[in-house]
Amino acid sequence: MIELLAPQKGEKILDIGSGSGWTAAILSELVGAGKKGKVIGLELISNLADFGRENLKKYGFIKNKTVEIICMDALNGYEKEMPYDKILCSAACRKIPESWKNQLKIGGVIVSAHNQSIVKIEKKSAHIFSKQEHFGFAFVPFVSDKK
Repeated sequence: MIELLAPQKGEKILDIGSGSGWTAAILSELVGAGKKGKVIGLELISNLADFGRENLKKYGFIKNKTVEIICMDALNGYEKEMPYDKILCSAACRKIPESWKNQLKIGGVIVSAHNQSIVKIEKKSAHIFSKQEHFGFAFVPFVSDKK
């Protein structure tokens, strides 16, 4: 999924379902602190958000401000830091939320688990997106407090 996302130095990435902090740490290394890259992780489960934050603190990602973990429902994305260069969601969505697409820069990419596939969505213009689908995967479901 990270290979499809193709993170670059200096980018701002939204990591949905940041969990233990593993993907946020990898993404942070790739976008680079010195290049003003940033990863915003969203995690719904408070204990898991705390666990991820503590893991990231051990290696300086929180102190150097390349990663921020926010405990909240990610269904509507995170408008405060938009627009994003890239969005990663490692939990299976039935449908990619429009809010995520709206928070993406033109030319940006969303890589998300979708049912039993990985989808890569590229924002070509404000309302035009291309989609590639890679089949044959299994993921935990995306969880939201909203119905």
